[in-house]
Amino acid sequence: MINRHTSTNDTKLLLFRQTYDFIVTRIERRELKAHDKLPSIRLLAQELQVHRLTVFRAYQLLKQNHIVYVKEKSGYYVCPPDFPEHVISDYTERSPITSSGHLRNSLSEIQQVPVIYQFSQSLIDPNLLPNLYISEYVKKVFDIYPKLLGTYSSAQGDDELREFLCQYMKLHHSIQLTASDLLITTGGQQAIDLISRVYIRPMDFILVERPTYSAALDIFRQQGARFISVDIYPEGYDLEKVEMLMKQYRPRIFYMNPTFHNPTGYTIPTDQRKQLVELAERYRCLLIEDDAIHEMYFDQPPPQPIFSYDTDGWVVYLRSFSKFVAPGLRICAVIGRPSVIKPLITAKSLADNGTPLVNQKIFLHYFESERIKQHLEKLRIALQIRKEIVEQELSTTGWSWVSPQGGFNLWLKLPEDLPVEELLQESVRHSVSFVPGMICDPLREMRSWIRLSYSFVNEGQLREGVRLLADIARRF
Repeated sequence: MINRHTSTNDTKLLLFRQTYDFIVTRIERRELKAHDKLPSIRLLAQELQVHRLTVFRAYQLLKQNHIVYVKEKSGYYVCPPDFPEHVISDYTERSPITSSGHLRNSLSEIQQVPVIYQFSQSLIDPNLLPNLYISEYVKKVFDIYPKLLGTYSSAQGDDELREFLCQYMKLHHSIQLTASDLLITTGGQQAIDLISRVYIRPMDFILVERPTYSAALDIFRQQGARFISVDIYPEGYDLEKVEMLMKQYRPRIFYMNPTFHNPTGYTIPTDQRKQLVELAERYRCLLIEDDAIHEMYFDQPPPQPIFSYDTDGWVVYLRSFSKFVAPGLRICAVIGRPSVIKPLITAKSLADNGTPLVNQKIFLHYFESERIKQHLEKLRIALQIRKEIVEQELSTTGWSWVSPQGGFNLWLKLPEDLPVEELLQESVRHSVSFVPGMICDPLREMRSWIRLSYSFVNEGQLREGVRLLADIARRF
C-alpha cells in the first residue's frame, strides 16, 4: 500500500523536478533565449524559496539533457535549439511559429487511442443514457424558445438554470444559494482550468491528492504550480498531515475530489469534511471540491458536500450534472461566495463568453422532469452490475482493490514486478486501454497501479476485455 506520509526525499524530489520544469518552461516561452545566462543558483534558490542544492541538481540535469551548457567560472547558459530531438521531449517540434508553452494532457492522449475495450474512459455507456427522451426535450425546448439559436447565454450562465439549481441544492443538501453564487461552465474540466488561471500563480504551492485526476494535474502544471501531495485512503486523509502541510507551505488551494474519488473511488467521511473547512479557514487555503458524480451511488447516498459546512467562503464547489444525463451537454455549476465567483465570471467571458444556451436549456428541461428519477435509479443498478462483473473477472488475478460504493472506476494494485507501461503498450496492441496510475500521481511514482473504468463498455465487452487484460498480464 501507499506510505501514509510523504517522505522528506519525496518533497525534495518534487521541488527538484518543478525547478527543472520552471527553467524549461521559461526557455519554451522564449523568456530565456539561446546563449542567455540563467540566474545564479543562489538567486534562483531565493526566488523559488528552495534549497540551493535543489537548484544545482536541476541545473545539472538541464546540462545533462543538453538544454543548457556551462562556461567555466561564469555560469549556466541556454543551448541553441539544435540539440537532438530524442534527448528531451519537452521541447516542441520546430515549426514556423512556436507555442508560448508546452501543453500536455496525458489522460486525453490515452483516451484518443482507438480500441474496442475502452477502459480508460470514465464516462457512461451511451446505451445507458436517455437518448430518446433527450431528443424529445430538444424539440420541446425549441418550441418554448424559438429564437434560442439567435442569442448567447450570459457569461455567468442561464438565469433560469441557475435559479433551478439553487432550488435543487436547497432540496437535496439544505444549502441556501442565490443565482449570483453560481457560474455555469462547459464541463468540470473548464471549471478547473478557470480556477487555475484565476487563483494560481507560477510557483505557488497547492495541495493535491495522491493520486488524483490526471488532467487537473496537467492544468495546474501549465500554470507553474508546485504540488504538495496529500495521500488519500479508504478512510479519508491524515488530517494531522494536512494541517502540517498547510501550516508549513501556506498553499493557495487544495484541489480535492472527496466523493467517489477519481481514480480510487474512495469517499471522505462526514467528520473529516467538517474539519477540512476549519483548516481551510485557519490557514486561508481555498478548497476546490470537485464533485462530478455525486448521484452515482450504489446503496447509500454519499455524505453532504464539504461546501455545505462552509460559512465564510473557503470552499469552491464544482458540481457536474450532465455526465449521467448527456455528457455532450457539458454542464457544470461552480458554486461559491460572490467574491470568489466574480473573477471566475470574467475568466469565463474571456474563454468563451458563456456555455451554449441551447445546452443549458435542454439540460434544464430534462433535469427538472419526473423521468430523471427513474433514469438515475436504473443507471445506478446498471453501474453496480458492471462493477461486480469486473470484480468477478479479476478475482483470480491476485490484484488488489477496495470495492467502491459508487462511481465509475476501480483502482487496482498490480504486482510490483509487473511493468505497467509495457502492459499498457501490449494491451493497446490487443485493443484494450486503461489509465496507468503514474499519470494520476503528482510524484509520478505509482507504477504498480492502474485505473480501470467499468462504466463505458457494455457488459459483454466488459467480460471479454477484462479477461483479455488479465491474460496479457499473465504473460509478463
